[in-house]
Formats: sequence, C-alpha cells, structure tokens
Amino acid sequence: MKLLLFGTGDYYQRYKKWFDREDILALLDNSKEKQGMMLDGIPVLSPEKGVKLFFDAIVILSFYVKQMRAQLAGLGVPQGRIFHFFDLHDLCFRKKTEYPVKIYGDVTKAGQALLLSHDLTLGGPAIALFHVAEILIKNGYSVVFASMLDGPLRETLQERHIPVVVDVNLQWKTMNEVSWIKNFQLVFCNTIGYFMFLTNRDQTIPAVWWLHDSSFFYEGIREEVLRSIDRTNLAAFSVGPVPARAIKSMIPDFPVKNLIYGVADHFGRRLERENDRIVFVTIGYIESRKGQDILVDAVEQLSPRVREKAVFYLVGQNTSMLAVRLRHRIENLPQMQMTGTVGRDEVNRILDLADVLICPSREDPMPTVAAEAMMHGAPCLISDATGTADYIEHGVNGFVFQSGDRQQLAALIEYCIEHRSSLSKLGAKARKLYESVFSMDVFERELETMMEQMM
Repeated sequence: MKLLLFGTGDYYQRYKKWFDREDILALLDNSKEKQGMMLDGIPVLSPEKGVKLFFDAIVILSFYVKQMRAQLAGLGVPQGRIFHFFDLHDLCFRKKTEYPVKIYGDVTKAGQALLLSHDLTLGGPAIALFHVAEILIKNGYSVVFASMLDGPLRETLQERHIPVVVDVNLQWKTMNEVSWIKNFQLVFCNTIGYFMFLTNRDQTIPAVWWLHDSSFFYEGIREEVLRSIDRTNLAAFSVGPVPARAIKSMIPDFPVKNLIYGVADHFGRRLERENDRIVFVTIGYIESRKGQDILVDAVEQLSPRVREKAVFYLVGQNTSMLAVRLRHRIENLPQMQMTGTVGRDEVNRILDLADVLICPSREDPMPTVAAEAMMHGAPCLISDATGTADYIEHGVNGFVFQSGDRQQLAALIEYCIEHRSSLSKLGAKARKLYESVFSMDVFERELETMMEQMM
C-alpha cells in the first residue's frame, strides 16, 4: 500500500511508528518552510505536488481533519482514499509486530481500577485522571495508571508509588486485543481517544468513559464507529456541557452525566510584584483553537496609554506555526511576553501574580487553568465558547465575552485596567466559585458516588 502522510507535526511524531517506511511515498505539509526538506529520510511536499503521485491512500496526522479533507477534495482526491489516524485499526496494521509494553512498579497486586490516559503530559485531562488515582487510593482502591504515551507525569506517579503501564499499542487496539488487561474490576477511559478501545470490550467489566473533548476532536471519527460502542455496563461522564454537546451532536441519544474535575488547592499569599502594572495571564498551547491571536488583536486595539498600564503573559508551548506568527507581531507590543512552556511550580507562581486570567479560546471544553486561576483568587475573562463560562456570572465573579469578538475583549480588558480596584472583590468571589464547583472536596464526593454505583 503506497501512502501519503499529511502532517509533519506532533501527531506525525506520535503515529509514524505504525507506518512501514517503504510504504510512504512522501509527507505532505502546508508550511512552505518545510516543503522541499527531508524528514526521517522522506521528502516533504506541498499537497498540490503530493497528490500527483501514484498513491493508494492519504492519512491525515492532525486534528484539523475537516479543513484538510476539504483541501484534498479540492485537489481531486476521492473521500474514500482519505483516512485519519483515528482509522489506524482498519488500516491493515494487524501485520505489525506489537511494541513492547513498559511496566513501572508492581502491577500484580493492583487489580481493582485501571485508569487509561491518552498520554502522560501535564495537560488538563491527564492531571485530572491523576487526581482520580489519588482519590481512589485514598479511599482504599488499588489502582494501575496506564497510557498510550510516556511523559513527565510518570515520574509523579512513581513518586506516589502508583504502578504505571505505557503501552503504545493502545493507540489503535480494542480492549479485547490488549492481552495484559484482565482481572480488573473497573476500567476508567479518559478522553474521546479511547473510542476504538471501547468498540470491542469485555462487557462484564464496568467501564467509565470520561469525556473532556470539544467537537473539534471528533472530526476524524466515523459516526458508525461511535454508534457501534455497546453501552452495556458503560457509564459516560462529561467535564461540563461542551463535551456532552460534542458527542450528542453525533449520537443524540447517548446518555452522558456530569463529572467536573477537581483542582488541588495551592492558594497562598499573593506575591509582591516589581511594578504596579496590572498583570493579565493567558496559559495554554498556542494554537488557533485557543485563540491567542484574538487576544493579540484585542491588545493592539488598546490605546498606548491604556496598554502601558498592563503586562500580558502568553504562557505555553510556543513553537507552533501560530506562535511563530504571533512572536513576530508582538515585537511591536512590548507589554506582551511569550514565556514558552513552564513547569507546574512556575504556573502557580504566575497565577499568584495574575490580576486576571484571559481565556480567549474559540473552543475549549473546561480549561483547567481557569479553575486554577479562580483557586488563586484571580477572576477570569473568558470566551463564551468555553465550558467554564456556564459557571461565571458576568461582572460578579468574572467576565464573559463572545468568542472571536476582539472589540468586546478589548473593551473588557480596558475596563479591568481602569477599574483595577474592583478586581480583588471579583477575585474573592471567583475563589468561592472554585470552592463550590472545582475544589477537590467537591470532586471527591462526586467520584465516590460514581464509584459506588459502578462497583
């Protein structure tokens, strides 16, 4: 089978292992900087050049599958020859030799709860599942934490003496095809990434499916595959309204209950700052979905007099194409600073300094950082495309603006700057919102109820 792989970024790195080198004709990428180079000994071409080759299929290695499918269709590629990495199970990979399963810690004595994470990064869903592990252990359950991909969270799990399994074969296998999964009394699947895993499972084992994902992450999933999931002994939970709406947009009758994650309380004394400028903070991977470009647009609309009273920190992975473009734009905005990725301790330090957290996302199910900001006593200025917006009372414990409305965002930023004295009151009420909705105490009670019903 002769293949073209469309995408050379993070998801290419995650999934390239499943493709035989001799089957890959070329890599496709829209970045002119990458076109013409060699990656892993494979030429990188523009989609326009690539589709002129004699190929059997194109596999999209990106979550921007909707746009990329449309682009390929416009170049004359039939939809039946376009696949996504979510289709790995059906792309003839049974011929592949399995990759070794890596086990850290003693898994022989732990047989009650298996927690399956998409990865072991320090992103919101993985951290939320880590808190599930801590709560279950506290309440007497034995736990194994497993993941498709390794990452820095493994060290934290090992420090807590939680057994960890890293099995990259989970990227495409179903439950009944994973030999080491047996004798568990509960399987806890985190994120939409486990939809294929659930299509063929042991229905005698109760399964929890905790959905964190917006509709953006469903664009590569075939509806008939989702519908094939047997609901026997399966309970689905959503982190707020956005993930629930996403799965119901494809399967309207799919039953989903609410289960909001908890955020550990690190609230302390507010840190002293070197100057008196108001501090706005935005934290997250810099990409279109997170809307940092909308924030830059809004800051550009502020008058120089107003901008001089503030500093804006853009925190997060900053090597994406959008990040590169924004880095050039903010050269003329000295009030904006891009920090790159930082550790959890530094995130807490930054949030201690923050007067306001800005979440300009075009789509964001329930950003953990918003709950963390409220925990630190900082109000959120957040788009209505986030799940958190459903819990914020505008002007009382935070601010909500219409997603994509740069003028409205700019006006609210200016309001915060000119009414800075009122922010501490909003921050105190934001802290109350954290305690009533996002605290670990509330999460623990909800999780205990769920476990009693499932077990």
